[in-house]
Amino acid sequence: MISFKETGLKPEIVDAVTELGFQNTTPIQEECIPFILSSRDDLIANAQTGTGKTAAFGLPIIEQIDVANKSVQAIIIAPTRELAIQISKDLQHYASKIPALKIIPVYGGASIEPQLKALKASVHIVVGTPGRLLDLIKRKKLKLNEIKWLVLDEADEMLNMGFKDELDGILSTTPESRQTLLFSATIPKEIIRISKNYMKNPQQIAVAKANIGADNVKHHYYQVNARDKYAVLKRLADLNPNIYAIVFCRTRREAKDVADKLIKDNYNADALHGDLSQAQREHVMNRFRVGNLQILVATDVAARGLDVNDLTHVINYSLPDDPEVYVHRSGRTGRAGKNGISISITHNRENRKIREIEKLIGKSFNKKLVPNGREICEVQLLNLVSTMENVDVTNTDIDSFMDRIYTQLEHMSKEEIIKRFISIEFNRFLDYYKGSKDLNASSSESKGRDRDERKERGRRSDRDARTSNSKFKRLHINIGSRSSANPGAIIGLVNRATPGLSVDIGEIEILKKFSFFEVDAKHVDKVLENVNGMAFHDEIVTVEVSDSPKPQKKEAHRGQAPRGGRRNDRSRGNSKGGSYNKGKRKESSKERRSKKQW
Repeated sequence: MISFKETGLKPEIVDAVTELGFQNTTPIQEECIPFILSSRDDLIANAQTGTGKTAAFGLPIIEQIDVANKSVQAIIIAPTRELAIQISKDLQHYASKIPALKIIPVYGGASIEPQLKALKASVHIVVGTPGRLLDLIKRKKLKLNEIKWLVLDEADEMLNMGFKDELDGILSTTPESRQTLLFSATIPKEIIRISKNYMKNPQQIAVAKANIGADNVKHHYYQVNARDKYAVLKRLADLNPNIYAIVFCRTRREAKDVADKLIKDNYNADALHGDLSQAQREHVMNRFRVGNLQILVATDVAARGLDVNDLTHVINYSLPDDPEVYVHRSGRTGRAGKNGISISITHNRENRKIREIEKLIGKSFNKKLVPNGREICEVQLLNLVSTMENVDVTNTDIDSFMDRIYTQLEHMSKEEIIKRFISIEFNRFLDYYKGSKDLNASSSESKGRDRDERKERGRRSDRDARTSNSKFKRLHINIGSRSSANPGAIIGLVNRATPGLSVDIGEIEILKKFSFFEVDAKHVDKVLENVNGMAFHDEIVTVEVSDSPKPQKKEAHRGQAPRGGRRNDRSRGNSKGGSYNKGKRKESSKERRSKKQW
């Protein structure tokens, strides 16, 4: 890490950056600024949101702009109008000591006339969205014949949003002598195609990993039933009275519904999504930036360009399908050296997504229990007391009423007065959370599973039957005969999940909606860790230690699970719920086919 003074930038640019509160470069800035200042080669920079990309390309371009030349010399393409506006504002801040340098944003969803008028004057840098830029080029209002720099910011996101044709149209009209600077969090095939078609021997800088697993961001997840997600979101907001968060939703409809519910329930929240007009979006974003909103519910696309440094939380109301998108989201908290928390509200079929993200960011998620009513009430009560303790009481107008107040309250003790004043604010929390239920998925699922077991298997024996052999642990798995599961399939799952281990498998019991199987107790943790989240046909597998007792039948023979997924004749069960020993009956043709498959 070097200081901006060491980058070779002009003193007026360094002064402007310093006034913004920045002293040292980020890794992407340290790599890119000297490169763009000294080389005309094209560049592919692999960097995440929040790494300082705008300054990485903006500062060296501002340094080299010829303000005496009234033509457009740099064009910066961004996926959304919000990001285009944000980049334009940042560049204007960086160039605040160079008043002759002109920068304008152009984007759709707003009147084109002011943008046409601005282009008629001398403009040096144009920041815009693909559609509006191509429109202005076709109208011959944006002339690119003297372009020296072309920047593609968040190129992967532009391609994901379907701007391939627009990008091709813009890139094909720019002079070949330009320097192309492509910034992208990921490098998919389309990025490679662009580099081959429109870039000349591009150099590559990759610092994405430097921001992925930031130590000052903690990753938590709560596993709940889908129907309880909104109730869990409210509890998380209540548990953090000073929350300042973005809640990410998958669709604009979901974002609107969640925000509407929060507003109706008197939370300081609003929505940001594609159905809002540009004026409405800017109004919401400005309120959030200045802290007048505590909770912003948004889609990924709508939140592009919203740059806030003081977020306490990012909440994934719905996990994204692409783990890279999670990285974008979580990178919005824990900025500027502050601590942050990224929370995901998940259901039990999303364990695989969690593990994929963990692998990408190089950090583990902490599974948290949904707070109960008592915990929330305690937090809210202490927050109320703290607020009361720190309230300003210097207003002398109150003093004139104190004698009457003392007279009216003289029959009460100090303790009773405190209780009553606190109750004015606090009773609604006590009433709301009185008798509140446990929202953790595990407890509600286990109750439902117990009911299924009673229906499927009848009455169970007592606790003594659970521990017929202490070597083995009995596990519950969420696949059964309805899912085409059989003993060979379960053995195959264990084999694929534990390569290199010889895991002894005991009795296997196949039921209609779920099954039970025994594994060597010393390998239980490994089996739980690796089998959870695997795919079986179209289902995500979940496994946990079973609390249900084993049927009181003759103990089945046990054997070691053969490697490679082949079935062990000493470890098998039937699809009707009973376990049995070797030689009880022949395998059916269906079971032989299933065994062959696995």
